[in-house]
Amino acid sequence: MSETKKKQRSLMDVIRERRATPSFDGMPIPADDLRQILNAGLHAPSGYNIQPWRFVVVQSPEQKKRLRAASFNQAKVEEASAVIVACGDSDGWRKDFDDVIADGLKGGMPESYAAQAKTSVSNYLSSFSTDQMHGWLNKHVMIATTTMMLMAETLGYDTAPMEGFEQDKVHEVLRLPLSYWVVALLAIGHLQGPDKFNGGRFDMNHTVFAEEHGKPLK
Repeated sequence: MSETKKKQRSLMDVIRERRATPSFDGMPIPADDLRQILNAGLHAPSGYNIQPWRFVVVQSPEQKKRLRAASFNQAKVEEASAVIVACGDSDGWRKDFDDVIADGLKGGMPESYAAQAKTSVSNYLSSFSTDQMHGWLNKHVMIATTTMMLMAETLGYDTAPMEGFEQDKVHEVLRLPLSYWVVALLAIGHLQGPDKFNGGRFDMNHTVFAEEHGKPLK
């Protein structure tokens, strides 16, 4: 295990204590740690196991500077040790579905389920408008991105998930295919200076209901 500035933390401690890091010191991330973070995201669940995510890891100073310019000039993009640009591929299901089915069959998927899925899943996803597809990609890519964020934090890194960027400019900087939809940026590194304040969270009485809206969970 590589050394980091922080000791590893439990998942619950991470969930309770993490903040969106305001500034990073730029210290490089060991390749083994970065791969562990990425692998956590690759093991996230997705609808029909399509795994529509595509991740571009930006680490070079030159490319981080370009990405910063496409992200409303946010300094943390350039300061971070690495920025994972989380994208979804609108055409990924068309290209990958045969492989998804093949892997499923190797893992015990019933033949009858596979045969049905080839038709039903294709019919479902091909019916999406562009906006519907982007919405579908947002759901699944963010599950994977959140999984990577939590893994990075448990390894002792600081993180900042970011939605402030310009879609077209990020496409241009990263030379992304037209079928890609940029969902979020995940900046990873070590905190520099004071951490962000604790904004607090609503308690369950405000956000959780039992059986139907308005009934408190006891």
